[in-house]
Amino acid sequence: MKGILFLLGSCGYPVIELAWRGHTHYSMALAGGVCLCLIDQVCCEKLSGKSLHMRCAAGSGIITGVELVLGLVFNSLLGQQVWDYSQVPLNLLGQVCLPYSLLWGVLSLPAMGVCQLCKRVRSFLLERKDLRKPLT
Repeated sequence: MKGILFLLGSCGYPVIELAWRGHTHYSMALAGGVCLCLIDQVCCEKLSGKSLHMRCAAGSGIITGVELVLGLVFNSLLGQQVWDYSQVPLNLLGQVCLPYSLLWGVLSLPAMGVCQLCKRVRSFLLERKDLRKPLT
C-alpha cells in the first residue's frame, strides 16, 4: 500500500507544481511520495479520531517539514535553486514560508482523500479475492 501511495504522491505533486509554476524538478517527485506516505501514516491513521482541522494542521506540518529538508539538501547543499521563498514574508531560510504552509494545510485535505480511497480500493480487491477462493 505504501508503494502505491508513494507512486501516487510522486506523480501528483509534480503535476500540481506544473500547474502552479509551469515547471518542476525531480526532487518534487521525491517530496510528493514522502509526503503522501507520511500524511497517510499520521493524518489518516494516528490522528484518525481527531478533528479535520487538527489533521490538516498536521498535514501542513508534514509537507512544510519535507519541503524544508529537501530545500536544504537540493537548494542549499547541492545548489540546484529549485525554489526560493526568501522574498516571501515569514520565510525560514528561504526554504519554507507561512503563506505556503497554510496552503499545504488545504492541500492535505485531498491528500487524505486519496489515502482513504486507496484503502477502500485495497479492501474491495482483497474482499473480491476472498470471494473467488474455493470452499473447502
